[in-house]
Parts: sequence; C-alpha cells; structure tokens
Amino acid sequence: MRGAREPRVVITGLGVVSPFGIGLERFWEAVRAGRSGVRAIDAFDASAFPCRVAAPVPLITDDDLPPFVRDAKRAEAGGRPDPRRYSKASRIGVIAAAEAWADAGLAAGDAGAGVIVGSGAGGIDVAEQQYQEFFGGGWKRVTPYAIPVSIVGMVSSEISIALGLRGISHVLSTGCTSSTDALGYGAALIRSGEAEVLLSGGVDACVTPGMIFGFSKMRAVSTRYNDTPALASRPFDKGRDGFVLGEGAWMVVLEREDRARARGARMYAAIEGYGSTCDAYHRVQMDPGGDEIVHAMRLAIERAGRALEEIGYVNFHGTSTVLNDAVEARCVRQLFGPHADRLAGSSTKSMIGHPQGASGAAGVVVAALALQRGLLPPTINQVEPDPACDLDVIPNEARASEPAAALCNCLGFGSKNSALVIGRINS
Repeated sequence: MRGAREPRVVITGLGVVSPFGIGLERFWEAVRAGRSGVRAIDAFDASAFPCRVAAPVPLITDDDLPPFVRDAKRAEAGGRPDPRRYSKASRIGVIAAAEAWADAGLAAGDAGAGVIVGSGAGGIDVAEQQYQEFFGGGWKRVTPYAIPVSIVGMVSSEISIALGLRGISHVLSTGCTSSTDALGYGAALIRSGEAEVLLSGGVDACVTPGMIFGFSKMRAVSTRYNDTPALASRPFDKGRDGFVLGEGAWMVVLEREDRARARGARMYAAIEGYGSTCDAYHRVQMDPGGDEIVHAMRLAIERAGRALEEIGYVNFHGTSTVLNDAVEARCVRQLFGPHADRLAGSSTKSMIGHPQGASGAAGVVVAALALQRGLLPPTINQVEPDPACDLDVIPNEARASEPAAALCNCLGFGSKNSALVIGRINS
C-alpha cells in the first residue's frame, strides 16, 4: 500500500489526438455528448473484409504539428526531429505530448524530464507498407528507415527528441494494457524519487489492412454493423458482436503534488494505486472465472489506500465483445459486492472503439476529467441491456456526479489484467 509519507502523484497536463481530431477539449466534448467516432473505413479498400468499420484518427499533416517540431533549427530544445519519417503513431503521439506539456505549463527542453508511454503496435503502418513494397518486388524502394521508424520503442524516442526531454525514454508494449502499465510504472518512479516529472500515456494507430484483416480472421471485431458504423461499438448491450478497432494518443504529465503546488500548476486528479496480474490462461481468451481480474482491481484499490465504497466511478475495459464484457461485469460485482448496485461506470470504447495499447490512457484521461468536472460520460448504443452485464453503465446520456475516486480497468491478450485508481483533487 502507498505509505502515508510517500508523495502523491498528480496529473497536471493532458493532451489528446482521437477519432474526433486534435485536442483535449474536442475529445471531451464528443465523449460527454455521447458521440460516436466510428465510421466506414475509407483509407484503404476494405470491401472484401468481414469488418469494414473502424474509429481511425483523421488525416494528420505536418501543418498540424507544433511549430517548434516543424522548425528545423530547433533552437529551444536542441533536438533533431524529422517529421517526414514519423509513423502515424509517432506523429499523433508527438502532437498529444506537446499539448499535454504545454497544458502543464512546462517548456520544451527540460533535460531532467522523461517519457514513459504504452503502445501495442508502434509504427505498424510503416511496417505494413514497407513489407508490401518488399514482397511486391519493389525491394529497391524500401527505405533504410523502415526498421527504426516502425519499431514500437521509437514512439517515446520521437517524443523525447521533439520536446528535448533527456530523461528516461521507454515504451511498454503489453498489448491492450500497455498504457495502463506505463502510467503505473511512471507513477511509481515519481513516488520513489527516481523522477520528478514524466510524460506518460499511450498511443496506437492500428487501423491498417493487415490489422483489420487479422482481427476479422480471429472473429474478434464487429461485422454486423458495417452499414451503420456508429452503432457498431456497443459494450454491455445484448446486440454487441465484437470490438471496433480504434486509434489515438492520450498523454498526461505526472509529477509530485508538492512540486505541482509549489509552481501553481493545475491538478486534474491523482494516480493513487496500480495493480497488475496475469491469468496465465490463454494467449487470446480471458479466464472465464476472472479471479485474477478481481485480484488486479483489488490490488489497485488497496494500494491507493481506498475502501471499496470510496470508488464511485469505473471506466470499464468494455470492449463490446460478448464474453469479455460479461466476465468484466461479473468480476466488478464480485469485488464490490453490495456496493456494485451503487456504482456507476461507462465504456469510453463505445465512442472511440478499441485503440489497443492506448485504451488504458484514454480511460484515465476520461476519468480524470470526470472527477475534475463532476460529469460521468455515458456508454452509448445501449438499446437492450444484457442480463449478463447487470451493472449501471450510464446508458446513453452523461450524468452529473462527484465521486471521490475512480477505477480504470484494462484487460488484454496474453491473460493480462491491469487497473489504476484515480483520486479527485480537493482544493
């Protein structure tokens, strides 16, 4: 458990690139209004695929990059960013990171600051395109940057280079739990005194032909709503038939509370506890019993020093897959007991799809804003409640509420389970 004398870790900056476009407020307005970012795939020909819908980030150009990233001289931070070589994940990651850094009132070129982000696939768009060139016979057109641009670990490096941050620069790639784990790791480093300020969060840009086809072959993604994309992601609804692949970058600035207060920084929320377990069950399927899911949630709450009754909101993993939603709902009820009937929660994925390794960070950003602004966003596309998911999922419309703390769940391939507790800041 977090010791009473250990410093509290707070979130002082937020930055977002989502299926709704660039910017934190654009994302929050869409989520609080219950708008869907899911649409028909038009970036490539998906007409032969069983799944033809996704929630991609809109086209991002060099003009959308922060001015100091586009400036070749890089006077303020001294690095050498090369936006021409960015993968989509790096591009949106840099944009979200720059917004979070500025939102926290920090300047580029902080040599002591570090970056710890989560990503499931990194520059997979570049990898797919370059493999297509190679196996299509155009091997002479393969760029020498194919490998360094596409590897997962390059995402944090591009952020560090763009902002001139010379501290730790790591990417955690643990599948769907990647960014939850990155945030837990980052908070622990700050709490232990190994770091003073960190950029953390998650980024993935996986709406590619290979990923859509691969998930279609697994029968993991929705195929029933190709003609009505906005209805496709429907966690906990009886009509759900699989998840919708999403994209985005959600970045946060973490620092000690005393440091934040000393410099007069705005504090959105605190990261209070983190728990992570493994079912040790299967590479794709979660253990239907859910014992380790319950264990991960319990660890996060205990390490936060919170009673179960203090958790007033859950940001569910809620992917919109038949088995996973039912198992998660059952695990939440098992952990919280009678309090589960008084507990409200929602799945952000109902609006943004499943952005893979970035999904945990998306949930944390939503939970932090919900606690700060006293408004719990909805789970949309709730038409017929599934009796196997008998929880209050805040159906279709946001709800005013001021809970003391929130639980953010993330469950992933390889039997991984991670959870974070986010606490409200009292002025």
